[in-house]
Amino acid sequence: MSERVLQQGAEAKIILDESENRIIKDRIKKSYRIKELDDKIRRQRTRSEAKLLEKASKIIPVPSPFPLKEFSRIEMPFIDGKRLSEALDNFPLEKQKEILRQIGEEIGKLHKEDIIHGDLTTSNMILVDDSVYFVDFGLGYISKKIEDKAVDLHLLKQALEARHFENWKILFEEVEKGYRDYSEAGKVLERLKAVEKRGRYKEH
Repeated sequence: MSERVLQQGAEAKIILDESENRIIKDRIKKSYRIKELDDKIRRQRTRSEAKLLEKASKIIPVPSPFPLKEFSRIEMPFIDGKRLSEALDNFPLEKQKEILRQIGEEIGKLHKEDIIHGDLTTSNMILVDDSVYFVDFGLGYISKKIEDKAVDLHLLKQALEARHFENWKILFEEVEKGYRDYSEAGKVLERLKAVEKRGRYKEH
């Protein structure tokens, strides 16, 4: 099996198995934790993320995980596309707006099913032709709370400002336009204003 580490973070290694054309997300052992506790935490988080991926993949473009073989590893198809964080700024503004409107629609679909991604950034989105795949649900969870949905959008807004600062305001407006297809959008966007005020207050 020819495996290549694509990315390594504090919580997991992302490995490409080139022979099977699949991605493996392997949760890293934490030596500071008792082994039994560490195994339990990694098992729970792996199961939880796999369930979330499975549910989300029935709603929007998300790689659907294969049945779990090991308690700390999620295996899923390799999405052969461009990371949106690297590709977005290369497009004309109209195309960028189109992509972000689509992203807003997809987030609305997730929120309608109470799925919170938890780490909405263009680094966790893969562009394949005209589809945007959402990846890495490691911080995701299920919640009906308007607050949690507003924070999810707030994270994306911050990510756009940090990574795509030239047009970030225009681009987030497109996210909002797409998101408005979701029936609770008005409440979430109203709460988003309160979340932003709190953020500004903390900075001062």
